[in-house]
Amino acid sequence: MNSGLWKFLLKRLLIGIGTLLAISIIIFAVTQLLPRDPARAILGRQATEEAMAALRDRLGLNRPPLEQYLGWLGGLFRFDLGTSLAGINAPVTELIGFRVQNSFFLLACAAAISIPLSIFIGSFAALRRDKFFDTASSLLMLALAALPEFAVAVGLVVLFATTIWQILPAVSIVPPGSPPWDDLSLIVLPTLTLVLAVTPYVARIMRASMVEVLESDYVEMARLKGLSERTVMWRHALPNALGPTLQVIALNVAYLAGGVIVVERAFNFPGIGLALRDAVAFRDLPVIQALALLIAGVFVLANLAADLGTILVTPRLRTKVS
Repeated sequence: MNSGLWKFLLKRLLIGIGTLLAISIIIFAVTQLLPRDPARAILGRQATEEAMAALRDRLGLNRPPLEQYLGWLGGLFRFDLGTSLAGINAPVTELIGFRVQNSFFLLACAAAISIPLSIFIGSFAALRRDKFFDTASSLLMLALAALPEFAVAVGLVVLFATTIWQILPAVSIVPPGSPPWDDLSLIVLPTLTLVLAVTPYVARIMRASMVEVLESDYVEMARLKGLSERTVMWRHALPNALGPTLQVIALNVAYLAGGVIVVERAFNFPGIGLALRDAVAFRDLPVIQALALLIAGVFVLANLAADLGTILVTPRLRTKVS
């Protein structure tokens, strides 16, 4: 990469770090405003005030909010996410480590399928503009985009796990200590749900971008030079159409990190979604803060990767930063 691209990347990294710092402040402030007392959530309704006061003092909940935030932020720089309030003396990294692994594997599977599929559908629909495939795929993508994730999940369970065909498990309970790839049948339905949730948006943007590129002057000039349609497609049209699509892909990959909560709840999949739900229920502030910042980090990294990818695939942008 040339010096201009390195400067651009460094600038984006600094912006990303600043964004995460601002988000950490917001996350900490919001968790402090949660109505339920962590000591009450841990000890139960029958706990005495003396017992709750002692627990608050032991967990450091009586310290000023600024002091708590600075201590938490310092721990982040040391890769120390703190100690769970619900599981006393249990490090947050131990509680959420396997759940992060499960969710990221699920997201990777969904992204590996949905991104190439979306690009293919959008590109092929643009090449067959106003023909049967274009019309049918547009209607299908619009219908899928209108469905919420839980409705898709329930429909897939009815179709493949209960009433019609009983070929896949209805729930995706990964045994503790086992990686999700040990039994891939457990993640088929959650992955398919996420694929159906993401593909319509990326495919529609890819189609619109490809239609615009195919009507451009430089593509027409390439055709007039006698280049084959395949060469025009792969060398001239697709790279320029991918630029805007990469931005949408980044947003949808980041959306997967947050939207996975609904899917994991639907299939009882032990990932960050269920961990976040349980942490909110028990007001386990360190776990909530760690998972929320992790999801925010996925957003920032996905957008950084999209910006870099857009420059690499778009000749005009590469010239600007060189």
